[in-house]
Amino acid sequence: HDSPTIAAGWTARVGSANERPGITGLSHFFEHMMFKGTKTIGTKDIDEDLRLIEEQEKLRDGMRAEMEVMRERLRRGEIDDLQKPENWTDRYRELDQQFDALVRKQREITLKDQMDQIYTKNGGEFLNAFTSEDQTAYFVRIPSNRLELWAWLESDRLLNPVFREFYSERDVVFEERRLAVESTPLGKYDEAFNALFWEASPYNWPVVGWASDIPMYTLAQAKQYFATYYAPNNLTGVLVGDFKTAEVLPLLERYFGRIPRGTVEPPPVVTLEPKQLGEKRFNAEAETSPTVRIWWKTVPSLHKDTPALDLLSDVLSGRTGRLHKGRVLGRQVANESSASIEPRKLAGIFMVETTVKDGKEPAAAEAAVYEEIERLQREPVPAEELQKVKNAFKANAYRRLASPFFVMIQLLHYEGEGDWRYINTSALAVDAVT
Repeated sequence: HDSPTIAAGWTARVGSANERPGITGLSHFFEHMMFKGTKTIGTKDIDEDLRLIEEQEKLRDGMRAEMEVMRERLRRGEIDDLQKPENWTDRYRELDQQFDALVRKQREITLKDQMDQIYTKNGGEFLNAFTSEDQTAYFVRIPSNRLELWAWLESDRLLNPVFREFYSERDVVFEERRLAVESTPLGKYDEAFNALFWEASPYNWPVVGWASDIPMYTLAQAKQYFATYYAPNNLTGVLVGDFKTAEVLPLLERYFGRIPRGTVEPPPVVTLEPKQLGEKRFNAEAETSPTVRIWWKTVPSLHKDTPALDLLSDVLSGRTGRLHKGRVLGRQVANESSASIEPRKLAGIFMVETTVKDGKEPAAAEAAVYEEIERLQREPVPAEELQKVKNAFKANAYRRLASPFFVMIQLLHYEGEGDWRYINTSALAVDAVT
């Protein structure tokens, strides 16, 4: 109660791992769509708005039929790219022009970013969202006396969403992907390395989706996706801040209790990563410093071995870590070298990344990493060194409790990976590691 604010958010337990080939990136795209408004937010005339959306869909049906013709031409080698306008059929061009005319009409009655404006006028800040492999979360910080406004706005976009600007937003996300992936030195290589690493797991594709999938999403797919994954039985809300629980619960029930349970339970992800039969190696050239990246497959985030892997990465990392002392200062084969873990709901990754020193060979930097790993296999970590990283882990966990906003973000993150209670148990789990 030190500050009259509340950090408020909710998470949908759906991310890129819940997708399939053909709709990769849909979870991230949906994060964008959830800011487009509702039947009361985002439009001057909801009846005309819905009519225009229906007309757009009729044109899109025709455009999808023409896209199949173009896709067949692509398979035959008659064209080289579905996105190039010069490769479009005459009928597709005609329908595209008619569609653009409807979009211009809809823009005349659309109120852009109205939800953000409402929050800002009422003292809200940090309105945002994030998508990962396992979840999609939405959050904001509001004054304590605006909690009812939050409950109405958030329940309204779950109860009465309108996916306006659907097809233009696909273009926005495609451009976002191009800037983040295609236009960066390592973006394409990061994707390719990840796809090589995961063989069967749905972690194989990027959160933003494959470039060929993004322009193909349909409104029907989006509605089915929403009905499956954005129902209350797949959502968790989080409030942290200046309120009294007994007073808040009836308010939450009044607004969120209006939303019906989903009629279809979200299907579980059942594909497991098979045991790897041999080393996989990826070599590529890019405009960047020579870098060696080594990944190992590890366990899901809730697995009993995750705390040990967390401490192991801390033993290796930092200015006093073994990789820096041994590879950067000792052998002098690297400018930087660190380890980290990325635990996810279904499986995890243990990573070591080394930036190679000028004049040194990447192979020498790689061999130096393996030396440190083999030393860990042979010799137990001394008690004093282990206690040092335990103390640092617990100190960082404590510091992250200083801000209600970051407590809320942690709770959303842990819930998306399986259990919000990890915020309470992580320090005890780390203490138990020998």
